[in-house]
Amino acid sequence: MPPSQPTPAEPSSRHVPVMLDRVVALLAPALSHPGAVLVDATLGLGGHSEAFLRACPEARLVGLDRDPEALRLAGERLAPYADRSTLVHAVYDELPQVLADLDIPAIDGILFDLGVSSMQLDEAERGFAYAQDAPLDMRMDNTAPTTAADILNTYSSADLARILFQYGEEKFSRRIADRIVKARETEPFTNSARLSELVRDSIPQAARRTGGHPAKRTFQALRIEVNGELEVLRRALPSAVAALALHGRIVVMSYHSLEDRIAKQTLAAATKTDVPDDLPVIPAGHEPYLKLLTRGAERPTEEELAANPRATSVRVRAAERVREKGLVA
Repeated sequence: MPPSQPTPAEPSSRHVPVMLDRVVALLAPALSHPGAVLVDATLGLGGHSEAFLRACPEARLVGLDRDPEALRLAGERLAPYADRSTLVHAVYDELPQVLADLDIPAIDGILFDLGVSSMQLDEAERGFAYAQDAPLDMRMDNTAPTTAADILNTYSSADLARILFQYGEEKFSRRIADRIVKARETEPFTNSARLSELVRDSIPQAARRTGGHPAKRTFQALRIEVNGELEVLRRALPSAVAALALHGRIVVMSYHSLEDRIAKQTLAAATKTDVPDDLPVIPAGHEPYLKLLTRGAERPTEEELAANPRATSVRVRAAERVREKGLVA
């Protein structure tokens, strides 16, 4: 969910939506009829939603976000479209309940712009950025109970190594975890600078020369664990596909390989039939119920990367529902 450096006062000035034109082009064909419903499952500061409401004047928006501050700022940005917008404090795996509460039987489009938002990255006190000293928080919803500091100060060395390896793909996870446990015996972890320094010192000098900041993978792993991001995504994507109306579309924007793998597997599973491969004819009602709209994962253009560095790692996948009923992957 990245971009641009903030000007604190105006939400629109602190958020450059990633691959905006392409995302609008992928979803807009499903949103051109009266009463069309778009769900922005990761509303953030509302940049994508604003573009959709402008481009699709007959569409209605349901915007979800787990961050109360993001909802407040997005509400200010989307105020001109208040008659067509409903903003809900919810995590995106709560989509079925949100739609039931709003009496919406099916949706025509849904966007997932995954990961940490621009606002969360740019506000040092949220503790997401490894490059500046801040409290080790990392909660996308600041009303949630568990912070990154709680994890660092209570998880066993084995559990810390597991999340660093699984969620951060950190080769030196065991070494970093052991040093965290030893260091917290002297003083609990509270701020990011101390953790960042420990991680840097735990990684051999030769391995620090490539791959960006040495603490990047550790901070990513902690953020994913704090917010349960991958478990939430595994629940949310099948629910989103199930909620699509006929010819409804889904777009997923991922920023690291773990998210993208889940998106790829979920969408690909729904493009396959549920009958044996050697059956000469697919019986009616057993055809695939999704059609992929992207060939593999699409990447940003060179022009966008030059203007918007935080778009560097984005991968976009999209699909359209082509059959009314079917088993959900």
